Amino acid sequence: MDINLYSIVLLCGSGFIAGAINTVAGGGSNLTLPILMMLGLPADIANGTNRVSVMLQCVVGVRSYDQHQSLERPAIIPILIPTMLGGILGAILVALMPNLYLKPLLLGSILCMSLVILLRPSMIAYPPETVPLSPRENRGAWWGLFAAGVYGGFVQAGVGFILLAALAGGLHYDLLRANALKTVCALAFTTVALGVFILFDLVDWVPGLLLAVGSMTGAKLAIKIAVRASQNAIKWFLFVMTLAAVVGGLLS
Repeated sequence: MDINLYSIVLLCGSGFIAGAINTVAGGGSNLTLPILMMLGLPADIANGTNRVSVMLQCVVGVRSYDQHQSLERPAIIPILIPTMLGGILGAILVALMPNLYLKPLLLGSILCMSLVILLRPSMIAYPPETVPLSPRENRGAWWGLFAAGVYGGFVQAGVGFILLAALAGGLHYDLLRANALKTVCALAFTTVALGVFILFDLVDWVPGLLLAVGSMTGAKLAIKIAVRASQNAIKWFLFVMTLAAVVGGLLS
């Protein structure tokens, strides 16, 4: 990739938008993956490079949610078990897949996941006083978290929607706490996936770090707004992002 002023501005700017979107909803990689490929990276390198930005934005996101007392710490380990198992499987699958088949699978996965979330919005904005369930109390949510890990390890784009469906719809977390736990899950399987991509030499560090500069800034700003927003406002933002995810998938 040719690093010039145009690509630096584009990467930092798209990273900022993606970081804000990913932290409160999902689908930010619908923007960054096509941009990385547009700038000349092959689909497999773009997929690995994007994880640098996602991992660092998640580090900022988890810390910020915890500082605002929105992170449900006791729930972290039970929720991480299925997502980590799925993330390892998904990262290995994508690292071993021939590049010829990866690009159409990446774009097809983005579009299909966006359409499913838009046409069947099963996520429910539970009030903050609702007592959440453990994954052991809802096996469907356990498998939903596992599927989110597989998908997140495989492609990343749109995984936030699957995680929110499991955490808010399946385990009854309100959207603010669900987003905090979603960020922990994304950090966990993205770190594992990034390690696999590094092992297979599928990361271009300079564009990845440029994306990360923007995404970390966007994540921090979005959380400051989200912790002050109402459940209804977060719900409508989530709905708008599903529409944007469909458009992003179509334009890709």
